[in-house]
Amino acid sequence: MGASPSIFLHGLTVWDTGERIDLALGPHRTAPTGSAPCLDESGALGKALMLALDAGEDIHVDCSGLTLAPGLCDPHVHFRDPGQTQKESMLSGCAAAASGGYTNVLIMPNTLPALDGAAVQPGVQGAQEVTDAGFETSIDYLQHYAEVIGETLPVRYCLCVAASTGREGLQASDIGAWKRFLRGQGASGTSGVAEGPDSHPVIAISDDGAAIADGILSEVAEHALLAGIPIVDHCEHHESGVINEGEISRRLNVPGIPSSTELTIVDRDIELARRTGQHVHLQHVSTAAAFEAIRRAKREGLPVTCETAPHYLALCDEDVLEHGTLAKMNPPLRSAADRQATIEAVCDGTVDMIATDHAPHTIAEKQLPLSEAPNGIIGLESAYGVCHSVLVDGGFIDDRRLIELMAVAPAGLMGVPSVDITAMLSDPSLGKQLRLLDLRGRDDADAIDMSILAPDEQWTIDPGNFHSKARNTPFGSWKVTGRPIATVISSALAFSRIPQGMLIDDGQGA
Repeated sequence: MGASPSIFLHGLTVWDTGERIDLALGPHRTAPTGSAPCLDESGALGKALMLALDAGEDIHVDCSGLTLAPGLCDPHVHFRDPGQTQKESMLSGCAAAASGGYTNVLIMPNTLPALDGAAVQPGVQGAQEVTDAGFETSIDYLQHYAEVIGETLPVRYCLCVAASTGREGLQASDIGAWKRFLRGQGASGTSGVAEGPDSHPVIAISDDGAAIADGILSEVAEHALLAGIPIVDHCEHHESGVINEGEISRRLNVPGIPSSTELTIVDRDIELARRTGQHVHLQHVSTAAAFEAIRRAKREGLPVTCETAPHYLALCDEDVLEHGTLAKMNPPLRSAADRQATIEAVCDGTVDMIATDHAPHTIAEKQLPLSEAPNGIIGLESAYGVCHSVLVDGGFIDDRRLIELMAVAPAGLMGVPSVDITAMLSDPSLGKQLRLLDLRGRDDADAIDMSILAPDEQWTIDPGNFHSKARNTPFGSWKVTGRPIATVISSALAFSRIPQGMLIDDGQGA
């Protein structure tokens, strides 16, 4: 048996320069015994690795037409672990993220028990999962998850701490209980990459699923300022309602949710940023009025950023007539005019980034009547294709801008490095740019994460093939353009759907 083979990816196009290069990777990531180092969807790469290992040869892949980009990052996901793993687990959620081309995600605090830093209480839903793993808090449990299960997950992740104790909105969570989980507080662990605060840090604070309550908002801002983390707020609040207030809600005879429920919280949070200087990031913005308020705040120079989600770009409340509960989320799909305003906000830079708000539910839950079914849809495995089809194919933005929205900007919010591929290709000693980007043996190899994308690939979204446990999406059967092909984490492949037809024999490149 020969030495471990390297993988050469030939003819990749650099996302921001258009330069064609080759990429050399080591054979695999560090993984515990028995753990798959790369999630190989097609199976072609794994078979090729076995043959190459026996022959002592390297693997060569024709990547003509594929784009090499910084790793996609999603600053807004719900993985339901602990507490609701029938909907999604860390394993299935991370696999879904990798399949969607993501290398890093931010997990929201509405797990059960919540990610508030407090010791879990016996008898509470999900508490036994935490204590059986040997931990006192849900944050500890997630910061050491891979170590506990003995597997290398195919995506990195950060954590968002709950703004209120138990996410009940009554009292601010205790900063003394969760500050030890912040980035820079040390790491521990034995399997793969060391786990702990430095590998899965708390990097934001939110009560997502609900807006931070008025009564604790100032105290939460004080905690965020002390911790040096952004407030990430669910910028919408309503006491009643099912879908957007308008013609469709009246036709379906269900209570409507007015767009003012979003603007009220957006205005409140902008005033908080003005008064305190605290960075406020506004989640899943969906209405024209809210975008206009954010534009004014940015012109004023306030520390305010915002995201929208693929469904607000692709759908409006009229789509509830076709998709029913699969088009029910919070905030709800808004009017066609609001959808157009959302696209315009992407085009003019008001929207800083795109997040999926990946929210898994069981099919049984989504089969309940519209007024009873839970809010939320999944989005990790369809986001790039949907956004590329709507925004790039629609002529609103180019491929480079889409990568800024889905990779560079969210990485900045999350405080994770976004690789500068052109800088890595520069060799000052030779005074020229290199065509081969060799990641093997680099001193900074552990910090290099990238996504390999097929921007022109046409495919049909099939929820039945998702890695997520959930199937609650309105995008099933959509024909889209743009598909993630592979991800690179720590300079090695973490996910691949490279087909057999891309493998070449002579290593001469494309």
